[in-house]
Amino acid sequence: MPTTAPATTTPVLIVGSGPTGLTLACDLARRSVGVRIIDRSPEFPRSSRAKGPNPRSLEVLEDLGVVDRVLAAGSGPLPMRKYRNGLPVADTDPSESSHPTPDTPYAHGRLIAQWQLEEILRNRLAEYGVHVELGSEAAGLSQGPGSVTVVLADGRSIRARYVVGCDGGHSPVRKMLGIPFEGKTTEEQAMVCGDVEVDGLDRGIWHQWFDEDGAVMLCPIPGTRTGWWFQAGPERDAAGALVPPSLESFQRLFAKHTRLPATRLSQATLLSTYRVNERLADRYRVGRVLLAGDAAHVHSVAGGLGMNTGIQDAYNLGWKLARVVEGRSDARLLDTYEEERLPVASWTLDITAERLRATLEAIRQPGGGLDSATSGDTAGLGLGYPWSSLSAPGSTPRLRAGDRAPDAPCLDTATGAPTRLFEAFAGPHFTLLGFGPDTAEALRATEAAYGDTVRAYGVGAGAPRDLTDDAGHARTAYGVAPATALLVLVRPDNHVALIAPAAESGAIGDYLDRLAGTA
Repeated sequence: MPTTAPATTTPVLIVGSGPTGLTLACDLARRSVGVRIIDRSPEFPRSSRAKGPNPRSLEVLEDLGVVDRVLAAGSGPLPMRKYRNGLPVADTDPSESSHPTPDTPYAHGRLIAQWQLEEILRNRLAEYGVHVELGSEAAGLSQGPGSVTVVLADGRSIRARYVVGCDGGHSPVRKMLGIPFEGKTTEEQAMVCGDVEVDGLDRGIWHQWFDEDGAVMLCPIPGTRTGWWFQAGPERDAAGALVPPSLESFQRLFAKHTRLPATRLSQATLLSTYRVNERLADRYRVGRVLLAGDAAHVHSVAGGLGMNTGIQDAYNLGWKLARVVEGRSDARLLDTYEEERLPVASWTLDITAERLRATLEAIRQPGGGLDSATSGDTAGLGLGYPWSSLSAPGSTPRLRAGDRAPDAPCLDTATGAPTRLFEAFAGPHFTLLGFGPDTAEALRATEAAYGDTVRAYGVGAGAPRDLTDDAGHARTAYGVAPATALLVLVRPDNHVALIAPAAESGAIGDYLDRLAGTA
């Protein structure tokens, strides 16, 4: 079939409409950047694979304006009941391990089926007038001096200034770029998965049967009446080969480990066999084409970081890509995406491998379970970019440039209404915080000089947008002593860009000018 030449050039084309692609599309669309998002599937998948966003991803979703919808559709962490030989031996409640604090509003992740999260993000994207183009499979890719042409399997072509492959672990975009995806697949560590219907189990519990010769795990899917996530050690035939997942196999595994009638489990769908796969792309960008999410990295499911790492890839890339497309920064800014996110992916491969090892060791003993797969590290709140070229020198006792910018409850000084720092950060702008009255002039001058690029807020500074730190939570979170005047520049992805004393306010303009390529 002859290729149809594209008539126009779209600023950004996203290939793949999973959580990573949708997060990036929403972030670009809210910045008024022209974006198209395509997917090879003929219809939206009813996949519930990932079990939901972790605390850092919930912060990202808050900034995108959808966290309330996610919280309403999902559920909090469930108590985990561990069984041995069909009998309950231990309960663990993850919600007891940590609680929200003034600087961390989300202490735990949210359980929500992946299809529900994708639907929420698609609806948000539609509010900007952008819709996923289904049945559009990328089959060819060529780069020119100022654009990329993607040829679809049906012969159509799309020309874009930039293309982002968010098309999963088997990424056609990555393969077309020839980017190596080095790593290993551990064949002996296998698991069968699917969505099932189960009657008669307590839906307030994540049930986990671990025996010496296998395991079955059942977690209720929020928003369903009888739906459950099913995971199990696979059956093997007489030759030791894995038995493919099926309703009949799931029923046998269910009856064997739970000691309940096999017929209590029914309607097994979305069947798959999972093997531990640890691979990392050796680069995230080739010219005008970039990779994000599973297209760039895959790893063990232990710790639940797969979807979350992809969401956070997109959040890191979105503001940078927007600045380059709009001509506010040189294309070299896109190099910082790989500079910042590839080390995070490498760390993720390591931490998930370690969590898997800890879990496999824990379940050998009665009472061990999937709670061993998570730790403080898997919440994503401690990840930052202190090594980045975008992180200027400077720190406080609590914070370094590159760190996640903390939240804090405050009052609007003018009205007395409660507000939060995250509300100040929300949106596509940089945020300049000025602690103390000596920062007021720097706040006014910066906002006047940089327009909609920066939104300035004083914290007890007497600035036009002033916040009252009535309980001292903001100064505590940012490590600013009561008598200290300090400026903190926060990036659009809510990481700290720069920390400077009020007397060195020129550093703010120097940073923004370098970012714009004018200094």
